[in-house]
Amino acid sequence: MARPVIAITGPERGAFGPRFCVALAVRCYGGIPLQLRPSQRHSQHAFDGVVVTGGHDVDPVLYAAEPEVHPRYDQERDKLEMAIIKQALDKRLPLLGICRGAQLLNVSRGGNLWQHLKDHRANTSHRWTVLPLKTLCLEKTESMLSRLLQSERCKINSLHNQAINEVGKDLQVVARDLDDIVQAVEDPNFDYLLGVQWHPEFLLFLSRQRRLFKALIEAARQQLATR
Repeated sequence: MARPVIAITGPERGAFGPRFCVALAVRCYGGIPLQLRPSQRHSQHAFDGVVVTGGHDVDPVLYAAEPEVHPRYDQERDKLEMAIIKQALDKRLPLLGICRGAQLLNVSRGGNLWQHLKDHRANTSHRWTVLPLKTLCLEKTESMLSRLLQSERCKINSLHNQAINEVGKDLQVVARDLDDIVQAVEDPNFDYLLGVQWHPEFLLFLSRQRRLFKALIEAARQQLATR
């Protein structure tokens, strides 16, 4: 059986933890991880699916907004990942966007972001934690995410300062948190196109979180088999 190649994007340096955990999940379900960095020419690499990992805030210039905060932006990474997302969308490749990856997916579809999420929290803490201490509320609709998580509510982690505001074209909100902040979007017209605001790669000890990666690999394998 063919093993699909899964591109894993990230910054030029660092982010060892997320990269390692995503690659571990990819290998666990029979995929071949391909680490891509901004200095590489991604067009020279063939891949069957994509995971866009988390990291620095998205530069607001990408959604035609003035900066409201002044964090560190990584324009070269933004350029790489927007190109990878476009390629995946054009070829209808399975794609999982994690944290900033979900935000970039939304921006690529014409959506925008809340730049300073702390101002929009009333019922939950803005504390960052890799532990599953925040509550995810699935929308009352049939979605791929609800089938994977198999629960109307579950616990997630939180490591982000920005989040989706206006939702991009053809994306559907499928989960929020207790502050009604968007936590997941997907496109039902794709076999697998999902953006999640939390970090499932740090929650691999939970079977429901591993299913996000398992389903990605299965979708990539099915597409590979039909080529």
